[in-house]
Amino acid sequence: MSKGNIIIKKYFEENMLVHSDIESFNNFIENELQAIIEENGDIEPTIIPHNIDEYKIRFDKITVKKPEITEADGSTRVLYPNEARLRKISYSAPVFMEVSAHIDGIQRESHKIQIANMPIMLKSKFCHLHGLNNEDLIKHGEDPSDPGGYFIINGTEKVLINIEDLASNQVLVEKASTGTSEYTGKLFSEAGSYKIPHLLEKLKDGIFYFTFTRVKRIPVVLLLKALGLTKDEDIMKAIALEDPTDLYVNIYEFTSIKTEEDALDLIAKKIGINQPKEIRLERVEEILNKYLMPHVGLEKEDQISKAFNISKMIKKFVMVEKGILPEDDKDHFQNKRLKMSGDLLGDLFRVNLKVLIGDMLYNFQRIVKRGKFPSIKVIIRDKLLTSRIYS
Repeated sequence: MSKGNIIIKKYFEENMLVHSDIESFNNFIENELQAIIEENGDIEPTIIPHNIDEYKIRFDKITVKKPEITEADGSTRVLYPNEARLRKISYSAPVFMEVSAHIDGIQRESHKIQIANMPIMLKSKFCHLHGLNNEDLIKHGEDPSDPGGYFIINGTEKVLINIEDLASNQVLVEKASTGTSEYTGKLFSEAGSYKIPHLLEKLKDGIFYFTFTRVKRIPVVLLLKALGLTKDEDIMKAIALEDPTDLYVNIYEFTSIKTEEDALDLIAKKIGINQPKEIRLERVEEILNKYLMPHVGLEKEDQISKAFNISKMIKKFVMVEKGILPEDDKDHFQNKRLKMSGDLLGDLFRVNLKVLIGDMLYNFQRIVKRGKFPSIKVIIRDKLLTSRIYS
């Protein structure tokens, strides 16, 4: 047996293939859930009772218990996986969230409300089998050599298939198979619920263009000036090419743009925003903050970092184009990532929490229209999230 094989054998004696999936699930429950809640911030209904100025619903701490079952007589007790299999029920735990209402800046009510039942992965930290020895496992009707890593939904054992995905927040430059640009620079920017593809191209006129969300083919120099690199000299320094001849035509095209405001205004016209100047600039500013490289940051002060990131992208593009750097291969494993159970459940929870918030606002506004003032307890339906996660 070769040394390599012995090492691999030894590794799998101590670490099962399922371990990474279980770790991913633990991380989802311990860290991701709270982060997703915080992404949503305060929720403000558009229709509020006329005698108050401001009404906010705030989501605070989220907690997940261990799996339990509520019997027909209303009593609650611990649920083990084998009982879930035999009784054709789901092995899941209640998820509670602290929700508070703030009227004109003062907290009026606060409740710990169950928002869902979360399927629990067997052998994870939130499973009753976690840390049990072989004897105890047998006592609870489990096979001691069962590695776990799956869920039980309505009595059926189900597993989440890991998905291979392109690595986000990495610049990949490759030869384009179609289109007018010989090479393309691609960046898949991901932060929380934002997942936005970015594209850098160099067209026949020698000018670099940048595309993201609804903003199509904006000249890069214009974008850099809007982000705060207003001096041509600073742009040259930021891109830092040994032979900057490729940039001259780009810089020359926009020498007349001297301030961020001028650049923002020109971008607004190019993407067809025709409102009064103040609103126009505000909207472009918002687009740059939210949808341009959200992984770098979402605030005004992050703009200069975004400008430097785009500059690095251009430098890499030119070096690949000139053959100094090799092309990126998007099928190479170094440019791939595996989405495991925790990531997949995170995506699912994030989408469905938005649905729950929408449903909550609808219920609140419907009751307010009738002239009543609802308590938060009344407007949250816990079955909504549960049924969507199960399906």
